[in-house]
Amino acid sequence: MDVVVTVPKSFGLDKWVAEGDAAGEPWSGQLWFFSCGGAKPNILQGERVYVVCEGKLRGYALLVSLHWNGMRGELIRGGNAVAVTLDEPVQGFRGWRYRWWGREREKPFPDWRKV
Repeated sequence: MDVVVTVPKSFGLDKWVAEGDAAGEPWSGQLWFFSCGGAKPNILQGERVYVVCEGKLRGYALLVSLHWNGMRGELIRGGNAVAVTLDEPVQGFRGWRYRWWGREREKPFPDWRKV
């Protein structure tokens, strides 16, 4: 099942993008992790990890692996992130959630780097 995570406001969009291998960039070969809390999600390799930042869905990357220890873990991705969004704003949250919208509602987001 696809999951959704939020970049903390204290981290911010610019710092998140600067980490590397953003949507539209070639894969560097490096793996990237997103740390979050909560029970281990029911997600499999190849399913989507969506990211919300500054009130907007920014896109997704495919899950490469999952490392979880109790109520804390990491969602690991490679490259080839895809920028998509929804017409409505998405309020941030802690931890993770399962995707609650149908994929047919997603639309390309060429301006995903703008707040």
